[in-house]
Amino acid sequence: MEQTTDKAIGLLGLARKAGKLETGEETVGSLLLQKRARLTLLAADAGSAVARKMHGLAEGTRQRILALPYDKLTLGAALGKQSVSVAAFADVSMALAFVKALPPGLAAPELLEDLERRVARVKAKRKKN
Repeated sequence: MEQTTDKAIGLLGLARKAGKLETGEETVGSLLLQKRARLTLLAADAGSAVARKMHGLAEGTRQRILALPYDKLTLGAALGKQSVSVAAFADVSMALAFVKALPPGLAAPELLEDLERRVARVKAKRKKN
């Protein structure tokens, strides 16, 4: 299980370097408002005000929020920052890879199915063009 956790954390750093993961309350909030957040991540110790704000921005949209077992310092270390309480994937394929790398049982099966459908739709659209 430790190896799975390391893989998920490692994917966060790769996604950030590829420009497919944004961090910070304002930046993630902006992605949610623009309906461009494919998956929003909340640290285990994120403040209740931050969690309420992100849930409020995502309410009524198809954007998903996932509470992680990692604390702000762990997320920050993975992303080259001091601490990170909220992050969001701007790319659905990277979001799917991250969810698949999480320890079993952490992500709801319907989240995985939703992301897989979205990835298939994106691939079909790219193939068409």
